[in-house]
Amino acid sequence: MKIAITSHGQNRNAAVDSRFGRADYFVLYDQESDTWTSLSNTQNLEAAHGAGIQAGQSLEKTEASVLITGHVGPKAFKLLDAANITMYSFGDFNGTVDEALRAFLDGKLSSINSPGAMGHGK
Repeated sequence: MKIAITSHGQNRNAAVDSRFGRADYFVLYDQESDTWTSLSNTQNLEAAHGAGIQAGQSLEKTEASVLITGHVGPKAFKLLDAANITMYSFGDFNGTVDEALRAFLDGKLSSINSPGAMGHGK
């Protein structure tokens, strides 16, 4: 299973980013091969609109089946849900990508079942 985590940096020691569409990076962990990779999301940082949809399309290409983030907007939620990417929120957590992954694997994160999870837009 591939797990994507929104982050401010390119590796597992980077701080998590609560934004989905405008996250700096997606750090990806592949459980099968126990490897880490990253995907830049810089093309969406200054997007006037549609950042969530474009980020969702990029994430879909990675074949990730899980997304760990803070917030997901309505259009991105619809796209990710249709792509069968299960979403989890770390809420207001301010730790590292690795810590967010461990929280997910330990069953401590809440699933995102509707758009705007955990106060989208704050």
